Amino acid sequence: MIIGTAGGSGAGVHVQWTRTIIEEIAQANHLSFTMAIIETEVTKEYVKEKLRNGKVHEMGPGLKLTEENIDKCTHIVSQIGVGPFIEALKHKPDVILCGRSCDTAIYAAPAIMNGMEEGPAIHMAKIMECGALCAEPMAAADMMVATVNDKDSFTLEPPNPSRICTINRVAAHTMYEQGNPYFIYEPDGHADLREAHYEAVSDRAVKVSNCKFVKVKQPTLKIEGAMLAGYRTISIAGINDPVTISKIDDLFEIVKKFVAGQMEGKANPQEYTIMLKKFGTPLPGSVVPELPDCNMGIVIDVVAKTQELANTVCALCRSRLLHTDYPGRKSSAGNLAFPYSPSDIECGAVYVFGIYHLVDVDDLLETSKIDYVKVGA
Repeated sequence: MIIGTAGGSGAGVHVQWTRTIIEEIAQANHLSFTMAIIETEVTKEYVKEKLRNGKVHEMGPGLKLTEENIDKCTHIVSQIGVGPFIEALKHKPDVILCGRSCDTAIYAAPAIMNGMEEGPAIHMAKIMECGALCAEPMAAADMMVATVNDKDSFTLEPPNPSRICTINRVAAHTMYEQGNPYFIYEPDGHADLREAHYEAVSDRAVKVSNCKFVKVKQPTLKIEGAMLAGYRTISIAGINDPVTISKIDDLFEIVKKFVAGQMEGKANPQEYTIMLKKFGTPLPGSVVPELPDCNMGIVIDVVAKTQELANTVCALCRSRLLHTDYPGRKSSAGNLAFPYSPSDIECGAVYVFGIYHLVDVDDLLETSKIDYVKVGA
């Protein structure tokens, strides 16, 4: 059994949390086995050294890495590929528990270690990582079996007899989460799918072949780090009046100006943000229908330096938007309907990516620490 990105994020604390669960299961069921633990968290100094040496690359515009952001991050993880898994598999553990990793790596590594070419192994892993999402009818909570035919091909077939694999579904899921439908990028290169071949070998199974792997000259690892952005309070409401809906954006601008005036001298404008999220917004140019079919859901979303400040700003927004008047208004009892009481909901701490970058590495195992432990009696 191979577990990647333990606990959902793969930091050291998540690996240890998952390890505790595994040990509890082993104890409860009188199981005994060997387990490889791959830690992929990196230190702030590791990232700073890469930054100073010009070995950090932005994955996209808008997130420039600074030492200040590095220091603000609570945990920093590296997203490893197949290399550390293959290294761990050499010791023949029963279980591998890993920190942050590529989703493809946990499936591709055993196949590559047993002679499959990296291109088709990555292609296979990419399709099957979401289970039966490549089947009809699709489902995330069901399984998929991949059979390695030879070093260049594999066959996909769902074990659930109520599902089938089709060429369209398998090929479509190849493109899942890919910026480019022809390339699957990994730390040591990319799988090239331009000449990939899909063949229905039965009414339930699809054979896939002819994917190539292109090695990159400079291998990289993605590093991720989250930093505290503030504290969130939200208020959820519904609007069932067509005139209010048609004026909601203008009303919210009035509300934001009101809040700014109320908070002047009490809080710096940079210490909080206010957003209005709308659900069921009429499309541009469409006619807003009459009641009772007309409705819109909104979320007043406030993130502030402290929870107390977020609560205060959200309360001001909610109260003002509820009662703000406008020409032609008929809903004098209030513009909003609240499904919950209390209407304002504390959501707690909010984190954003402070690090979402690639770093050049000399060795694809340089961020991995592998330990081998005995679990159970």
